[in-house]
Amino acid sequence: MITPPVSPQIHPYKDVDDTSAASGCGDYLLNMTKKPIEVIAKAESKAESKAELKAELKAELKAELKAELKAELKAELKAELKAESHPITIHTTYLFDPKQKKFLANQSITIDPTTGLVTSISSRKSEPSILGANDIDLRGKTVLPGFVDAHTHIFLHAYSETPSINQERDESSVERILRATNHCRSALMAGYTTYRDLGTEGLGSADVNFRNAVNRGIIPGPRLFVATECIASSGGYAIRQENEIGGTRVPRLSDPADGVEGCRAAVRRRIGAGADTVKFYADYRKRQLRNPPSTWPGALPIQFPPGGEKGKNALVLLNENNPNIPLFTQEEMDAMVKEARVSKAPIAAHASCPDAVIMAAKAGVTSIEHGYEPSDEALKAMKDNNVIFVPTLCVIEDGVPRDGTLEAVLARTKKAFDMGIKIAAGGDIGAVPHGDNARELELLIEAGIPLVDVLQAATLHGWEACGGNLCGRRFGWWEEGVAADVIALDSDPVEDMQAFRKINFVMKDGKIYKQDGKQVNMA
Repeated sequence: MITPPVSPQIHPYKDVDDTSAASGCGDYLLNMTKKPIEVIAKAESKAESKAELKAELKAELKAELKAELKAELKAELKAELKAESHPITIHTTYLFDPKQKKFLANQSITIDPTTGLVTSISSRKSEPSILGANDIDLRGKTVLPGFVDAHTHIFLHAYSETPSINQERDESSVERILRATNHCRSALMAGYTTYRDLGTEGLGSADVNFRNAVNRGIIPGPRLFVATECIASSGGYAIRQENEIGGTRVPRLSDPADGVEGCRAAVRRRIGAGADTVKFYADYRKRQLRNPPSTWPGALPIQFPPGGEKGKNALVLLNENNPNIPLFTQEEMDAMVKEARVSKAPIAAHASCPDAVIMAAKAGVTSIEHGYEPSDEALKAMKDNNVIFVPTLCVIEDGVPRDGTLEAVLARTKKAFDMGIKIAAGGDIGAVPHGDNARELELLIEAGIPLVDVLQAATLHGWEACGGNLCGRRFGWWEEGVAADVIALDSDPVEDMQAFRKINFVMKDGKIYKQDGKQVNMA
């Protein structure tokens, strides 16, 4: 009988005496646990390697994509810079020249986009078969220099929307400035590349900062020549209201000045504030509280106004209940004009009554604004002193002034033209809507002024009203070194009275803001 081997007995509470048996069992257990540990370690190592490789590949891919994108952007930028530095050529078939007062055929205008200036005007003998990337085709359209509105208020909107007293007293400065930003866009889209802005109407010198924002390219807009606050005598220019209890009143609307030295100092203040041009009120309805208008719902009218019945009462002053009366003496006006000349600045005078027009003209102002009350003597004074006349017709049509009818004012404007007085187109825009500036041109034509003279009034004469060479930049006609302000109409104004409202193309200083009737570069 074979006896089976006996396994060593291992007492659970005693050390193993048979070391060989214990060793064999331990090796077995070690081998059994070592294998899965190695597998796990290998798996973890593989995962780590994969993650590292993925991160490495991702970094390489990012670098490759970045290099590709950089190359693409570099090529695009290079093309843009090349295009920007490359001259722009505008081809026209119907170009108005304000200096010659003629429409010229087949002209091409070359522009340096880096300076925004015209470099040449040439007559084409043949048509280009292929247009280059920097060629602009305006053939078949009426091409003009950008329009100049010689009398605007960028911070006002139409009085038919909101009366002036409510705009100045109740609208916040933020709202008025935001509205002005929209007004700039409307002006450009209407073909107006320059505004002579004659007073903030309650916002102090904010127009200086606003002009600078446009000039810095922060917002798109017409070229602005600003007046800051207008100058008036004490108590001369402000919207009158009967209630001032609790501080309910409009802000200051003018810089008050009295006496020769006071008037000289006021001009210096305006220049120091950053004004491009100076404006003073030669007259206004300064005695308005004798016969206050009804400025709120339910206000009762004055029963027996001081003017009495027109033409029959000895107390009638110029047949008006609230007549325009001069605000300054001749010496005071002379002092303001002389000081403006010392400062190399143009100066405009708001003047309606004949006395004020004559005094301002004799003082030598650059321009007379409004001149609503007809007078041969007043017109002669403007003619004799080479004063530019800005009639502001469309504000009369809108019913804002109360001192003249549209028909009478149109007749007076035509008479001024016939006498050889230089006219600049300015509609008192702001009192009427920005963007509707063309109405002033239409009314000048209705007054009987020839189209070519109206176009000259809206371009070259506008530059002269802004100060001419005092502007520091020439615009409003075609010549080497003149600002590249170009607009194009879809129709011919010779045949179409609505042509001024059909703006297809707008360029200011060599930059396009409207093309094919759609706004561009307005962000």
